[in-house]
Amino acid sequence: MAASTAANFSIASSASCGTYRSKPKLFGARVNSSNCLKSFSGLKAASLVRCEAETSFLGNETSAALRASFAVRAQKGSQKLDYHLQPQASFKVAVLGAAGGIGQPLSLLIKMSPLVSALHLYDIANVKGVAADLSHCNTPSQVLDFTGEYELGNSLKGVDVVVIPAGVPRKPGMSRDDLFNINASIVRTLVEAVANNCPDAFIHIISNPVNSTVPIAAEVLKQKGVYDPKKLFGVTTLDVVRANTFVSQKKNLKLIDTDVPVVGGHAGITILPLLSKTRPSVSFTNEEIEELTVRIQNAGTEVVEAKAGAGSATLSMAYAAARFVESSLRALDGDMDVYECAFVQSELTDLPFFASRVKLGKKGVEAVISSDLQGLTEYEEKALEALKPELKASIDKGVAFAQKQAATASA
Repeated sequence: MAASTAANFSIASSASCGTYRSKPKLFGARVNSSNCLKSFSGLKAASLVRCEAETSFLGNETSAALRASFAVRAQKGSQKLDYHLQPQASFKVAVLGAAGGIGQPLSLLIKMSPLVSALHLYDIANVKGVAADLSHCNTPSQVLDFTGEYELGNSLKGVDVVVIPAGVPRKPGMSRDDLFNINASIVRTLVEAVANNCPDAFIHIISNPVNSTVPIAAEVLKQKGVYDPKKLFGVTTLDVVRANTFVSQKKNLKLIDTDVPVVGGHAGITILPLLSKTRPSVSFTNEEIEELTVRIQNAGTEVVEAKAGAGSATLSMAYAAARFVESSLRALDGDMDVYECAFVQSELTDLPFFASRVKLGKKGVEAVISSDLQGLTEYEEKALEALKPELKASIDKGVAFAQKQAATASA
């Protein structure tokens, strides 16, 4: 997004936010030139935002820095290019699988965050062009590209947040279980590299099937002796984004005010939108509950079929993942009011992993919000019990895979 030269920059939005305590914001609330950089965020929702500055919504200081350093410089003595715009922020983010259908738009959205000082893009091929393209965006973060397994370790050095969208997409007629054999190995390899190079980083798993790949990641980290359950997340934000969108459309609500917690897992019936917990409070008929629940659960298939073999949900997934990255960065930056739904190690149920709302802080998950599972409707109670066997099977499958691979490697 180019910097505005107008004196008054306005953005209308209908995105949703992960926090319930205060009204969500897109690009921050009303921002002036002195604090615009700090509160600018392309993923915080707001109905209307104005950023009044003489030259740019990024603020006078940042605009001057950008103007002074906009030239792209080649880093001497290295095959990689150093796309440098004198970053003003302090967090480094790595995207593993940055040249893919999710990775490219995700990287673009992360590049927009002023909280990112360095964006490391890794893939097995075609990532250099993605990095060159993104480096032309006049936002402060430095972009570095890393290609192939020999550069994987370097892509993770000093990184604060790792996002993993790598893997094959779902195709028509393919279930998330069909993805397992391919994506499980990919996630295992990438998480091993994370354990070796940035064990303290937040790890965001996007690669499907998330219900299995997160347990795989946990086992790999345990084997490496660096597992911190507070810093491992399965990104289920897309389920929340879809629930908010569909409910607001169905009930004619302002999307900015709509928030629906989604619990369970990230596939089929394991996705459970808690419509009774919708904010603002709204009533649903039994037919509406059934219709909305099924649509939210099958929304991924809806996109796969609409694309007719050309891919799966990439743009909405990239948006949702970038929102979760932004929430993580806000938490790392000291924001004490950050809540998102995520698939994490949990004691809310008898399952070892479960998606629910969590409070994020500098050290990861500060609290798992249990209140959403209290006072459920009869429909939700039955759906919760029904999803548990399938979710447990997926978790067990991931754990068994990781343990088998470890045993084979040590044999």
